[in-house]
Amino acid sequence: MAALADLLRQVPAEEVADVVGFLVGAPRQGKVGVGWALLGPTVDLAPADAPTLTVADVDTAIDELQRTTGSGSTAARRRIVDGLFERATADEADFLRRLLIGDLRQGALEGVMTDAIAKAASVPVGVVRRAAMLAGDLCRVAGDALHGGEQTLAAIGLEVLRPVLPMLAATSPTVAEALEANGESSVEWKLDGARIQAHRQGEAVRLFTRNLNEVTDRLPGVVGVLQQLPVQEIILDGEVYGAAISDEGADPFQETMSRFSRHEPDSDSALHVRFFDVLHVDGADLIDEPLARRLAVLADSVPESHRVPGIFTTDPEQAQAFADEAIALGHEGVMVKALDSKYEAGRRGSVWRKVKPVKTLDLVVLGAEWGHGRRRGWLSNLHLGARDPDTGEFVMVGKTFKGLTDALLTWQTEQFLARETHREGITVFVRPELVVEIALDGAQRSPRYPGGVALRFARVKRYRDDKSPAEADTLDAVRALLP
Repeated sequence: MAALADLLRQVPAEEVADVVGFLVGAPRQGKVGVGWALLGPTVDLAPADAPTLTVADVDTAIDELQRTTGSGSTAARRRIVDGLFERATADEADFLRRLLIGDLRQGALEGVMTDAIAKAASVPVGVVRRAAMLAGDLCRVAGDALHGGEQTLAAIGLEVLRPVLPMLAATSPTVAEALEANGESSVEWKLDGARIQAHRQGEAVRLFTRNLNEVTDRLPGVVGVLQQLPVQEIILDGEVYGAAISDEGADPFQETMSRFSRHEPDSDSALHVRFFDVLHVDGADLIDEPLARRLAVLADSVPESHRVPGIFTTDPEQAQAFADEAIALGHEGVMVKALDSKYEAGRRGSVWRKVKPVKTLDLVVLGAEWGHGRRRGWLSNLHLGARDPDTGEFVMVGKTFKGLTDALLTWQTEQFLARETHREGITVFVRPELVVEIALDGAQRSPRYPGGVALRFARVKRYRDDKSPAEADTLDAVRALLP
């Protein structure tokens, strides 16, 4: 934080937003549609002998890439990229590839950067955090903080049609524990869908993902729902999912995201939306109001058919019964939210807690990929296999790099190298001898792996030195988790 703050004090005012974007790994322009097909050929370009690129040069090139779209743009974008990389040294080229493809991990995440901005500008960190959550743009806020101070940041408020960072939830193992921590709470179904932030001003509607990417044109059905509400201005937080809530349950996340990612005008014909919070209605900001008040306003503004079901309770048994019902209908679990909680946009606080059944599998490590960034030199991303009961062979069902401590990374790197069979690119394949316990949210159908199934949100719990590979879970056990 101190190192970042020292740097920010030296950056010219006109470059602060650019530099912050480069450091957090997200250019101020957002996504500009650059993939490996465009960047891959730059590996063959000879690096420059000496550094001449400036921050402004790179920012200008990204602006040009963002503007260059449509028919015939491929060649033009190639010229822009090649022109940039021909001037880059080897280290600069590596940095630029990671920056443009969204794979830059260098320890300057937004939380650390927010603290550094506050330190550099001598502004309370809480003021910077609030400004960042309301603006949805840390790059802009950095410039305001360093060259406008606390007064400029305090003037930043909610603006309809401009996205804000969503409030995030912590995790609790049980409903009872969440209630004990939060007191009287709203216990709500946790839908297995895609988070959506919906804005309406008059007839104008804009829809954003949890990462603040605009998806209005993909969800005309949701636009129609917003336009029918009995309000003129509103900001809602909700979920798009793949089936109506009924006794038949809900479509799995995989199906929702498949429909959600299509660009055809009728791509959301099988999608539904339900809202669970409201941030603004007709000129009144509600983020500092308690959840109980916000839910009352939500009930007045949005019909029941488009609200997430929930109950108010302090009774663990009543809450657990509600959670059991949600899970029986195919939903992920429940959210337990303190009724006196404010909407802390962009924060993962303890006043919202998600409670989901934890599933575990014992799987065999088939290989691992060399890490990068702070994991450089360690074998990190695990290739996981389940035993095919018919053949006895191990079939790959997914990957994960989550849940690994530094000590575990060191240990497993030594173990994998001792069991190495061959290498392909960054992957070291190993003899299938180590069993690892994996926590996961479920499984989904996938053509990516030979077994036709893939793990969802897998993370390492521990290695099972008490189990042999023959005792690992089978492909049938993984398939049993399919919705």
